[in-house]
Amino acid sequence: MESILPSSNTDLSAENKEDEEANISKELDAGALFVLKSRGSWLHCGYHLTTTIVAPALLSLPYALSLMGWFAGALCLTISACVTFYSYNLLSLVLEHHEQLGMRQLRFRDMAKDILGPGWGRYFVGPIQFGLCYGAVIACILVGGQSLKYIYLLSSPRPEAMQLYQFVIIFGVVMLVLAQIPSFHSLRHINLISLILCLAYSICATAGSVYVGNSANAPRKDYSLNGSGQNRVFGSFNAISIIATSYGNGIIPEIQATIAPPVKGKMFKGLCVCYAVVISTFFSVGISGYWAFGNQAEGTVLLNFLVDGKPLLPTWVLLMTNVFTFLQVSAVSVVNLQVTNEVLERKFVNAKVDQFSVRNVVPRLVYRSLSVVIATTVAAMFPFFGDINALIGAFGCIPLDFVLPTVFYNVVFKPSKYSLLFWGNTIVALTFSALGLLGAISSIRQIVLDSNTYSFFSNI
Repeated sequence: MESILPSSNTDLSAENKEDEEANISKELDAGALFVLKSRGSWLHCGYHLTTTIVAPALLSLPYALSLMGWFAGALCLTISACVTFYSYNLLSLVLEHHEQLGMRQLRFRDMAKDILGPGWGRYFVGPIQFGLCYGAVIACILVGGQSLKYIYLLSSPRPEAMQLYQFVIIFGVVMLVLAQIPSFHSLRHINLISLILCLAYSICATAGSVYVGNSANAPRKDYSLNGSGQNRVFGSFNAISIIATSYGNGIIPEIQATIAPPVKGKMFKGLCVCYAVVISTFFSVGISGYWAFGNQAEGTVLLNFLVDGKPLLPTWVLLMTNVFTFLQVSAVSVVNLQVTNEVLERKFVNAKVDQFSVRNVVPRLVYRSLSVVIATTVAAMFPFFGDINALIGAFGCIPLDFVLPTVFYNVVFKPSKYSLLFWGNTIVALTFSALGLLGAISSIRQIVLDSNTYSFFSNI
């Protein structure tokens, strides 16, 4: 009898827990219930984090280093890696703290609302996060179109037959299909493949830079900074925006929301997986590309592998690199689209009926498709969106990834004002607020300078 009673109590406890989870699920809105399903492991979290951070934007790091030089560029790469890892861990600790209090926060705007007040979530964090993630979707569609065009140029005997906007539209059609993947958790296997792909094209880019740098046709290596003093200063702040955008991840709370409870310690393990990939790819691509091409590094290092239409590497290497990039940027696009999906699903989908009922599938199909069509149209019209994305990064990545985590931590845990932790967090918040403002000014200046050389639907 005594051996049966504990088993009976355990069963009752399990049943009560299931009932409690069912009641919580009923209270969730459709966006949280259907898109942000809390079923993943810490390893799945690592896959999601890697896909959102280690994206084709890292191919711009040699260009960023060319705007700052060896010492400042390497220092900025290192500081950004340390600060973002620290900031993302602070966010995770705040989220874990609220979960232990029975108030699990599933979204960035929920954190801002609970910690700083309703206005911060609705009018500041929510719009910034939405703009940042949707801007990333537009940029990824453009990068995907450029990768397709690059593949076409390398393999077609009539390279002038198709324009960039046509490749962007083709990539948009691919995204129309991928956008229908129902939830963040459904992407876990895709994001594992994405992790492998980002390692693959980073290895190709690094090996290509080393090969070209040591070849007989290697370009002359000049590591001096281009331009006058004023241009160098603005170029440095622009480089900071590029690096911050490369490390940026505006959906840390949403990624942690995909972890099955209890979440304690799981996000840190996921961050360790992610940053092992971040360090190995960012530094290898950035340093090798700048070493090979110096101040002639292009906006993406892949452009340096073609000179006057002639490849400096074997064609199959360039084709393979661009295929890897094309495939991985598809996964990055879908991950960033989850924020848009979650917001729209919350408004137009009924959480009280089945996720795959006609009532929910039809509006989901309509608004997700419309979201992709709008992003594809913008990407095709503005092929110079990289300039605009740098501005979005300055206004979005730096506040969400560098400033708010330290503010949240200080407000929630209230470390002593005489402690190193309090002042360290305060200095980080103030320093990166200033850098974000200067980066935004530099990005606006660059947009004005470039606006005279670009036109709608340009074939660049």
